[in-house]
Amino acid sequence: MDGLAATLLVLDYAAVAVFAVAGALAAARRKHDIITFGFFAAVTGVGGGTLRDLLIGSPVFWVHQPTYLVVCLAAAVAIWLSGWGRARGRLLLWFDAVGLSAYAVVGALKALSLGAPPLSAIVMGVLTATFGGVLRDVLANEPSVLLRRELYVTAALVGAAVFVALVALGLPFIAAGAAGFLTAFVVRGGAILFGWSLPGFPGRAPPDP
Repeated sequence: MDGLAATLLVLDYAAVAVFAVAGALAAARRKHDIITFGFFAAVTGVGGGTLRDLLIGSPVFWVHQPTYLVVCLAAAVAIWLSGWGRARGRLLLWFDAVGLSAYAVVGALKALSLGAPPLSAIVMGVLTATFGGVLRDVLANEPSVLLRRELYVTAALVGAAVFVALVALGLPFIAAGAAGFLTAFVVRGGAILFGWSLPGFPGRAPPDP
């Protein structure tokens, strides 16, 4: 296995595991049973990567490698048994931040490895990083992360853009990936801790029809 493939594999498993934990924590918030824990973990863990693979015409990763689903189920069982769900509010935010940061890089990296141009790779990074969280919130009947003013999509966008730009400049994938991850995590972490957000639309909203 070459360096690119090895880096992609490690980051992919790590991102799936962290997002699966975030999904299980969302299930804990609603006090669901263990089966629903597993479902939330799986949907959140592989949702973004599934959308990425469908859009770039790649075989959906977890269909041919079911170990990804095993990782998701293991994360659900770990949250169920550990009792971490009692502190689920803050934990959910930070696990989601780690997953978003990792998947922003993973999505862009996989797109680049399949020959996608830089801009398309950045978009794939953003979609991979955010779609699982959107699905999780819909299933949990929570306000979507996309509707919060604090930076979320922006963190994924900046992280993916930094990674792709550094790769284009000739930086090794591991170093570029670390820089992209840290950039996304700092932006998202600042949003969580300090409420960082972009200015909203300054005009008045149009009246309802």
